[in-house]
Amino acid sequence: MGLRDEILRMHGYDVDSTVYSREAAEEVAEKDYDLVLIDVEADVRVQSAQELCDEIKKVHPLQHVAFICNYRVAIDSDCPDEIIRAEFNPEAMVRGVQQALGKNEADDKNRAL
Repeated sequence: MGLRDEILRMHGYDVDSTVYSREAAEEVAEKDYDLVLIDVEADVRVQSAQELCDEIKKVHPLQHVAFICNYRVAIDSDCPDEIIRAEFNPEAMVRGVQQALGKNEADDKNRAL
């Protein structure tokens, strides 16, 4: 998580992080975010990521959510707006975040909270 956050900060992004789903849901409920990234590190984490995404969407239906994960994880979920398949590639991760934010801004809707 620290490395991912540092890479995003080096590319000019403001990053808030937590490893706890409950804390993440509370932060999203209290603060505006352009994009919520949920890092799904393994197949066993899909269910908790899906639940967090559903909880966020229930409270803020327009919140833009993306999973950072590998292909096997990506095919198991339908909640996030974007799937960023970084495959342990920092460049792909940054490119995916840029694309997700670009789509978000192009929607003509305020997708932030």
